[in-house]
This record gives sequence, structure tokens and C-alpha cells, in this order.
Amino acid sequence: MSESADAVGAPVECGAIWAPRLSPGDARWRDIAARLSSEHFGPLAAEIDRDQRYPHESVERLRESGIATMFIPREFGGAGASLTAYCAVIETIAGACASTSGIVATIQLGSAPLMLVEDARLKEALLRGIVERGEMVSFALSERGAGSDPAGMATEAMPERGGWRIRGEKCWIGGGGEAKRYVVFAQTRPGSGKQGIAAFLVEAGAEGVRDDVFEDKMGMRGTRTSTITLDTWVAGDHMLAPPGKGLRMAFAALDVGRVGVAAQAMGIALAAYRIGLKHSASRRTFGKLLIDHQSLAFQLADLASRLTAARLVTYEAARVYDEGGDISAIAAQAKLLASETSHDVVDMALQLLGGAGFVKPNPVERMYRDQRVTEIYEGTSEIQRLLIARALRQHALGAAA
Repeated sequence: MSESADAVGAPVECGAIWAPRLSPGDARWRDIAARLSSEHFGPLAAEIDRDQRYPHESVERLRESGIATMFIPREFGGAGASLTAYCAVIETIAGACASTSGIVATIQLGSAPLMLVEDARLKEALLRGIVERGEMVSFALSERGAGSDPAGMATEAMPERGGWRIRGEKCWIGGGGEAKRYVVFAQTRPGSGKQGIAAFLVEAGAEGVRDDVFEDKMGMRGTRTSTITLDTWVAGDHMLAPPGKGLRMAFAALDVGRVGVAAQAMGIALAAYRIGLKHSASRRTFGKLLIDHQSLAFQLADLASRLTAARLVTYEAARVYDEGGDISAIAAQAKLLASETSHDVVDMALQLLGGAGFVKPNPVERMYRDQRVTEIYEGTSEIQRLLIARALRQHALGAAA
């Protein structure tokens, strides 16, 4: 099976799966994403995956359309779009090219901490740099020994000449090598845990910064993921969050990022489900259509129900954020449900296609590889369960008191 128009276009809604009712403004963003996905992102998906090529031409289209900076507030030159609109865009693009949706998510995650900077002049300069000059900023939190436990990070920032000397290594950095700047989280008081962690702005071209070690990835191969090594000096005014507030900044950014990953997982899942459903309604075995075999029909029904549930939670998390609510728990639930449901949906679609689904070039084969990271980045499924359990514990202890 080769890549078809069905495979590369924007997801088509399935009648038995819940679909969000978007405001006219949010729907306009989704429609822009759908057009670009059908005309540009989808047709490029197989090529950039095969060649592990970062699609600069797609990034330019994201900028020209406003999608790249849609989530940045209007006062800083962005569109000030809602998280609901952002989810609709990510979901739509992911159904055509997960890598391109990953680039959008990387740009958003890098800009999110900047929106929390307390220095108004620095905040405006950085955000306007992203909007007006396309200066991508990447989020540098993870380390090989401190991925799920960022409080145990080894990267240190020590006072030096009125600024800070930052030494360490950050891994799995989305947009590494393409970013103009990095938001680097570092320990200022070794042994103090999260109380000593601060956030710093580091220029990619600064002396002592190396960001050209790229990962050879299983999926999302059109995105750039790198390791950056640091032995560099930054000025005092490049501290974005002081010690004790760095991790809070990181976690606030990740809350929003997790909702985006949930939408990404949904986009991949819906596209794979559509392909699997169409195949089941055209392929015959033992004298009848696949979909007329009750065991398969029930499996399709179960997955449609899970897709509805995961999609509902994802868009509800976005709505709560848009209304100013706390999304720390529901964002974790959305990512957990969406990513694990997506895993099972893509697995089902590949199994339905059989040998044709296992070989290249088949969109489901690519989706199978692309989907897997949605259960890992922005916090693994295990970390999402931990966050949800902590929220439950806090509620239970509060109720008992």
C-alpha cells in the first residue's frame, strides 16, 4: 500500500467518535492547518521520515500562516489563540505529518517559559524575537540521569564575573541545532534539590555551547532532537527564573505541553483509525467483510469509545486552561489517556493491514513509529500516573482534614 490522498490529508471525522464544537475563531485555525496539511505537510511526510530531514520549507509555512506563533499573546505580536485552537491545529497536522506537528509543539514549548518571565522588557524582547524574526527557542530540561526526576539534574550554574558559569549536558532537546536560544534549567546550589534550580537563557552561538549532536530516532524523524553540552558564561540578566522558581516555570510550561501532546496523539490515532476502518469495510476474508466479523467489529467499537473519551478529556483540559483554571491533573490525564489510546489504535490499524501495514512506504507503519514517543516525552506515562496520584493524595488528605 502506498501513501494515498486519504493518508496524507487532514483527518476526516468518524461519526461514532466525538468531535469538538469549535468557535468560529478556533475553527478558522483548524481550517488553515487542514489546508496546509493536505497541500504541503502530508505529501512531504514520507520523504522527511525516510531521509530524517528537517523540513525548513514547512517551518516557513508555519511562520507565514501564523501557526508557529499562534499561542503567543497579542501584546507581544502573536495571535493570542486559545489552547483549544492550538489543540485543533496540532491534532489536524499530526494526522498528516506527526513530525511537522512536533515542530509546532517544540516552538510552543520553547516560548511557554518566556511568557512566565517576570522582567517585562526581557519578556517582550524574547517573544517579539520569536514572532518577528522567527528566532526559535528550545526547552532544555532533561538529562540522561535526570529525565523523569528533573530535581536530580547535574547541570550546574555557579556565580562568575557578575553572571553565571553553566556546565553540564542536556539531552533529547527538541529543535536542538535549529534553535537560536535555549531555556536551560540548572542547579545553583548542589544538594538542595528543586530549591536550587533556576532557569537561564543561553545563546546557541555562545562560546562553550555545542548543539550539533543529533539523535537517530525511531519516529518523528522529521524533527530535530539533539544533545547540547555547556561550559558557557551567561550574564546575570539572562536568569529567567531565580533559584527555587525554575522547576515551577518548567512544570507550568509542561502542563500546557502535555495537552498539546495529547492532541498530537489524537491526530495520529484518528488518521490510523480512519485507514483501518476503511480497510475493514473493503477487505473480505472467509466470504465476508472484515468489519462483519464480530470480534473485529467489537474491537473497533471499543477503540472508538476510547478515542471519544480521550478526545473529550484533551479538549476539556484546553477549555479549563482557556478559562484560567489549574490543569496540572487533567493535563496529565489527557496525555495518559490520549497517548495510550493512540498506541492501541495504531497497533490495531497495523494488524488489520497485515503485511501491507508492516512494510514501507505505508502511512500506518510510519504512524506506528511516530506515535510511540507521545508516551514518553513531556513526561512518560508512569510520570503522568504519578502526577495524578499526587493530586488524588492531596485531595484525600485535604478532605480528611
